Amino acid sequence: MIKDIKELSFEEAMEELESVVRQLETGRIKLDEAVNFYERGMTLKKLCEEKLTTAKAKIDILVLDKNNNITGAQPFDDTLKS
Repeated sequence: MIKDIKELSFEEAMEELESVVRQLETGRIKLDEAVNFYERGMTLKKLCEEKLTTAKAKIDILVLDKNNNITGAQPFDDTLKS
């Protein structure tokens, strides 16, 4: 049975997305099935992107002093802007 997409972990969604892509690449499925696979694949892609964005937002960059002691943290996205 196929799990509801919202219940999938990132790894499960990526694995299923890879399976969908392989199925579509074979060209051996009927058009209706291909459309269904494509729609599920796009939904899986969106879920993976959302999970990655959420994970990235949680990552902090540790700020170290000259002795490599942690003095604080700054959001990961701030380092991308500089």
